[in-house]
Amino acid sequence: MRSTPHKAFATTVLAVAALAAASLGTTPAAATPSAAPRAAACTPAQVVANGGFESGSSPWSQSSTSVITSRAGQSAHTGTAFAWLNGVGSTHTDTLSQSITIPAGCSTASLTFWLHIDTAETTTSTKYDKLTAKIGSTTLATYSNLDKNIGYVQKSFDVSTFAGQSVTVAFTGTEDSSLQTSFVIDDVALDTSGGTTPPGDPTRTPAAPSYTVSLSSNTSGTVWTGHQSATFTNASATALNEVYLRLWDNYHGTCSAMPIAVTNVTGGTAGALSVGCTALQITLPTPLAQGQSATIGFDLGITVPSGTDRFGHDGAFNFIGNALPVLAVKDAAGWHLDPYTNNGESFYSLASDFRVTLDHPDTLLVPATGASVDAPGSSGRTVTTATASKVRDFAWAAGPFTKISGTSPGGTPVNVYSVSGISSADSQSMLTTAKSAVDAHAARFGAYPYGELDAVIDNNYWFGGMEYPGFVLDLVSTTALTHEIGHQWWYGIVGDDEYNSPWLDEAFTDYATDLALNKTGTNCWSSVSWASAAEKITNPMAYWDTHSSRYSTVVYGYGKCALHDLRRVLGDSVMAKLLKDYATSHWYGVSTTAEFKAAAQAATTTDLTSFWTQHRIEG
Repeated sequence: MRSTPHKAFATTVLAVAALAAASLGTTPAAATPSAAPRAAACTPAQVVANGGFESGSSPWSQSSTSVITSRAGQSAHTGTAFAWLNGVGSTHTDTLSQSITIPAGCSTASLTFWLHIDTAETTTSTKYDKLTAKIGSTTLATYSNLDKNIGYVQKSFDVSTFAGQSVTVAFTGTEDSSLQTSFVIDDVALDTSGGTTPPGDPTRTPAAPSYTVSLSSNTSGTVWTGHQSATFTNASATALNEVYLRLWDNYHGTCSAMPIAVTNVTGGTAGALSVGCTALQITLPTPLAQGQSATIGFDLGITVPSGTDRFGHDGAFNFIGNALPVLAVKDAAGWHLDPYTNNGESFYSLASDFRVTLDHPDTLLVPATGASVDAPGSSGRTVTTATASKVRDFAWAAGPFTKISGTSPGGTPVNVYSVSGISSADSQSMLTTAKSAVDAHAARFGAYPYGELDAVIDNNYWFGGMEYPGFVLDLVSTTALTHEIGHQWWYGIVGDDEYNSPWLDEAFTDYATDLALNKTGTNCWSSVSWASAAEKITNPMAYWDTHSSRYSTVVYGYGKCALHDLRRVLGDSVMAKLLKDYATSHWYGVSTTAEFKAAAQAATTTDLTSFWTQHRIEG
């Protein structure tokens, strides 16, 4: 995703574009008794009880019975209840706290809550009224009347250092002698995931997933219903007792009104939803040994919310990214059940095959991942069948788009789909850019393997652009479109764990974009200024979600500059060979920071230890 400064959203857009890591998430059921025991392994869990305040006040401690409330004057983020601190307009202190235990063995622990602040204060410079959020004795953040906002904003903090401890999550609000400020909190959650103790089987599994999907839409393309199945193989020597489906787009709704509904599961037993209802555990009927395959199936319902998002609709135009449930990955860290991030990507999946049949009205064009073939359906309808091999995800759009097509000089078919309001000149410009970009990246990193390439253009995308295999969403922008097409290699072909190592796709893609646009990054490293000792190019999204203003600067900017600097150390030809060979050796596989550092070191006799230290590339 090409990160751009977030535009101010209308309250209605916020309501559909964000879901708390909701308190409704529950601990997945334990594995079947035949599972091999693992000491201190992490069981992904949401450990805050009654985080939405819908079950009264227990187990929260509050300074007065009016803190947790549903009274008029404020509204909940979800449900009907919320915590309302202060708002008195005189000297006053309110407190709210809960004691929790964060499980040991989890590498990731993220505290989230939704906060709304309104105030009668008129100052633009003085913090008269304050809210402090703490865990244990550590202050996470302090907010004030200067942080007033329309609607709710989600706050997120990495609290992984407290794993294995019993601590108190506490909020303290203080007001001065006049002019009220209300601090309204809802949907507090603390999600844990990513077991690290003891080291697990490093084999990535379930392997070689194959998805078969059949969906039918309503007249507008905003609702899709049908069936999906997933066949997979256990590549690990450790038997699989369960799998997890990632229902990523439940982030864009609530646990009580989920945009992605999975029902009537076959081939396993559906367990608890967790991680803000984006992870569904399915227990297999018998343990799946190494080399054995299994199939699960389920009915699927998709409701596209309003809002120009990677999952949302801009009027008549629907963008349906990350909507198909995909299998989570299990590796040495255990099951990867990271939370959704709206700041970047959380997506980590293995190369898979998709066959997706989309039954829709003739009035809708349906660009999609893979190669598409249209056939007549029932009266007034078309059946689009899209097939894709060795892709990590599947996305599509649906709407009355204007379509133009061409073929790159290298032979890749390119289609540009534009929403209303995009001029024909801009559409033609994006077609020219796409044809140039796909060939430029292919020449550097290896031939584009996905057949056709679809680009869906809308200038209302707040996020700039978003990548999916063979399918991108983008603004009218030469740089942004070249970047998203670069992701076909760095994330699509050469995969990575996007939540824990975002630099491996964003920095590499921005570097590739510079090369495609004949930019050399001259002296770009000289402008680097670190915000803190903890800031590193290789930090995970858990860090960047709590330092969001620095994410683009460091991961995109400093990251690509570090690669330009590495090119200057190695020499142009050696760097070019390194990246092409690295892409070839990781084709349809997964890249890690350690593997890239090792490959770079093997390409030169110069000791790169100080280079990695200087550029804060760890791992």
